[in-house]
Amino acid sequence: MTSTQISNRRWSGYLQLLLARLRELVREPEVIFWVFGFPILLALGLGLAFRNKPADVTSVAIVDGTQAHRILDMLQSSPQHAFRTAILSRDAALNEFRLGKYDLVIEPGSTDALEYRYDPARPESILSRALVNDALQSSAGRTDPLAAKAVVSSEPGSRYIDFLIPGLLGMNIMNAAMWGIGFAIVDMRQRKLLKRFVGTPMRRSDFLLALASSRLVLMLIEVGLLLGFGALFFHMRVQGSLAAIVLTGTIGAISFGAIGLLTASRAQKIESASGLINLVMMPMWIFSGVFFSYQRFPAVIQPFIKALPLTALNDALRATILEGAPLFAHPTRILVMLVWGVSSFLLALRLFRWS
Repeated sequence: MTSTQISNRRWSGYLQLLLARLRELVREPEVIFWVFGFPILLALGLGLAFRNKPADVTSVAIVDGTQAHRILDMLQSSPQHAFRTAILSRDAALNEFRLGKYDLVIEPGSTDALEYRYDPARPESILSRALVNDALQSSAGRTDPLAAKAVVSSEPGSRYIDFLIPGLLGMNIMNAAMWGIGFAIVDMRQRKLLKRFVGTPMRRSDFLLALASSRLVLMLIEVGLLLGFGALFFHMRVQGSLAAIVLTGTIGAISFGAIGLLTASRAQKIESASGLINLVMMPMWIFSGVFFSYQRFPAVIQPFIKALPLTALNDALRATILEGAPLFAHPTRILVMLVWGVSSFLLALRLFRWS
């Protein structure tokens, strides 16, 4: 086949535009840091912070009174739990509890009755109430009818770093696609390059598709680096196949690339594009389970959270990486990303401003 025949092929224009965009990315040294370096530094910092996090010590304030020292001795002699305790006046104890310096306040009564003051909105306060009551009841002579023992388990796959890395991977795929494409489009528009592209025989759909898919090569490198870093430094186990992970990331990258096209389709200035991109990404940073599980949010908004493309991408990546799920095991998540990507691309193609 001659070069003329190759150049006349349907996808020749798209491939040339894609190669040109990749050459531009190579000439941007800051891309190397933000796409590859920043996620690894973030994973390193958060992984070290939460990898060997010691158990929290329950802090208890005891209201001064005739029974205060007896309660203090009972808590300090507890073999099962460690407590940070202090005897304070009633006003001081309540004030310190209000400021969050203590998890629980114990106010002894005139008899053996105790009053626990805790905050149901603070999980550590609820836990403190249970631990303190268990320690005091055992110290007072209570015997449990069932024998039990506790076994500590912290295996790869159940740690915070294992939850974090797939979320960081999904977040960075979104960031790289939307920021890289959005800024590139507005920069071309400001430099009047889009007008010149329109004056050529280039198909407009090829141009937009090349921009939307230009981050795929970077995504492939990013997946290998971040997963390799997690396996090397934190002994993270990748249960799923690399092909399924790459295909999931590819769908996510194309989807967010199309959303990036849409957000920058009419913006005239970098500041306008920046505001629109942040407006789109901010809800997903908060709700899509990057740093913590979105299950903590009220059940009434769970359907809306699961309809977000980053939620679908993060869930699919975690299922593949941590559970070994194949690509076809989460069709709903893939469909969510495809719907966002296809609809955003078609809308961007219709609304795109070339001048």
